[in-house]
Amino acid sequence: MSKKRVLIQLDVDEQPSVFDSVVAIDAEVDHLLRHHGVRPEDVRDLVYGAMFTRGGNDLASTAIFIGGSDVAAGERLLQAVRETFFGPVRVSVMLDASGANTTAAAAVLAAGQHASLAGAQTTVLAATGPVGRRVVRLLAREGAAVRVASRKRERADEVCLSVAAAVEGAQVEPYETASPGGLAAALAGARIVVAAGAPGVELLSAADREQCSTLEVAIDLSAVEPLGIGGLEVTDRAAERPRGDGGTTVCYGAIGVGGTKMKIHKAALGRLFASNDQVLDADEIYDLGREME
Repeated sequence: MSKKRVLIQLDVDEQPSVFDSVVAIDAEVDHLLRHHGVRPEDVRDLVYGAMFTRGGNDLASTAIFIGGSDVAAGERLLQAVRETFFGPVRVSVMLDASGANTTAAAAVLAAGQHASLAGAQTTVLAATGPVGRRVVRLLAREGAAVRVASRKRERADEVCLSVAAAVEGAQVEPYETASPGGLAAALAGARIVVAAGAPGVELLSAADREQCSTLEVAIDLSAVEPLGIGGLEVTDRAAERPRGDGGTTVCYGAIGVGGTKMKIHKAALGRLFASNDQVLDADEIYDLGREME
């Protein structure tokens, strides 16, 4: 008799994410155990409870999901979870704090449907946030030439160094966008633009977007007005919007990307129970999304 599938939700916030919980239930988890306000020092005993209650092949029926609004805190929990495992005694674990991994994967997959990513000049606005960092990394993996744009040049420098260390041959270059000249330089010749900024902050105006004569794909990941890219709709899904030169740009809004994000999220949760030794972070989640195309 097969064991019930148990998902242990470790959330860094004071209230565990309702969104993540509903997605887990829709992914047909049999039992969802939610823990909130989890800190790295809390992890060992929680993971021991997952590891030592089942053995052998039954370990694959237990998995851990790390969520919450603080991605850096989630990353620390993932590290603590991995350090608790030993030998074959482990369970699969997935990190998707603030939806950063699944959202970034969906955005890059959307861009790749309309433009060849290898060698493509790409600009990621607000690239130093949790989603932006992952978008940069995944684009670099695909061989894109990525302009890492931030209001502060030093933060863009840090992301470039991090991605270059993780992705062999990464083509990444830092840009500051606090000044009009800096933004114009970051956009010059760009074929793809992804805006990954905070909700309610416009990063690229409609007028500036329309003047980008090379822009083939524009993706905005903010669902709160004003949107990150002016002139787009949050529901845009491969919508063609005019450029000033008479051409068009294929546009995606946050909800337009969200359908793919949800499919990837549910599929990743299902994949956790295929074996007891999987670690699903940004790269693994993106690869899963590619398999689904």
